[in-house]
Amino acid sequence: MILDNLANSALYEQLHPLFKEAFEYLKSVDFAKAEVGKTELKGKDLFLMVSDSNLKPQEEARLEVHNKYIDIQLPVSKAERFGWKARKELNDAIEPFNEERDIQFFADKYETQFTVSPGDFLIFFPEDGHAPCIGEGQVRKVVVKIRI
Repeated sequence: MILDNLANSALYEQLHPLFKEAFEYLKSVDFAKAEVGKTELKGKDLFLMVSDSNLKPQEEARLEVHNKYIDIQLPVSKAERFGWKARKELNDAIEPFNEERDIQFFADKYETQFTVSPGDFLIFFPEDGHAPCIGEGQVRKVVVKIRI
């Protein structure tokens, strides 16, 4: 997992061949005014979703993992809290891995929690169990999906 500000995104561009394109796009769009929905930049290899997501109490947030995609998550309208736990420590799967949606949820409790402000981003790798959308109200956010 990486947490940083978009101003520092160049530090991470060498981690994946599509990171540079993803970060350039994130810095070029005013997502507060963007349409909600999916935008494909390189088909299924690089796409993003803009959403107005309902935040939930910490006790309702479930950890999730992905196998085929890296997530870059960016809150737009206000700060968003996240929970985190290493995937290798997750034991309490709620359901089998959903290959079509590339996601699995866990009931395990996380101990690490942090708040991400607009202008900052998170990168979650397949090794990262993450619980997004913790808080109150609604948040406009962007989730970039990058195929490994």
